[in-house]
Amino acid sequence: MSFHNWSNPHCHFALSISTNIEPKSYVEASKFECWNQATPVFLNDLARTRTWSLVDLPPSVKPIGYIYRIKHHVDGSIKSFKAILVVKRYK
Repeated sequence: MSFHNWSNPHCHFALSISTNIEPKSYVEASKFECWNQATPVFLNDLARTRTWSLVDLPPSVKPIGYIYRIKHHVDGSIKSFKAILVVKRYK
């Protein structure tokens, strides 16, 4: 793909979203302060809205994990870091 026909704002946005890497695991994310701050924000939101409850699980079952996403402004700058707790039924 050639970027020579793109405007400066489009090039800046494309470069911004392609250079910021979203972690694939909690271990990877836990090495960075921005992701360490995003995780409790999500958990606090869940507690505030009372949309979840703790339950007992069978031994050796790990049904949840995090998905990490970077949200951008229109100009390509970073708006926020999001950590989303998800059910991983395939595991």
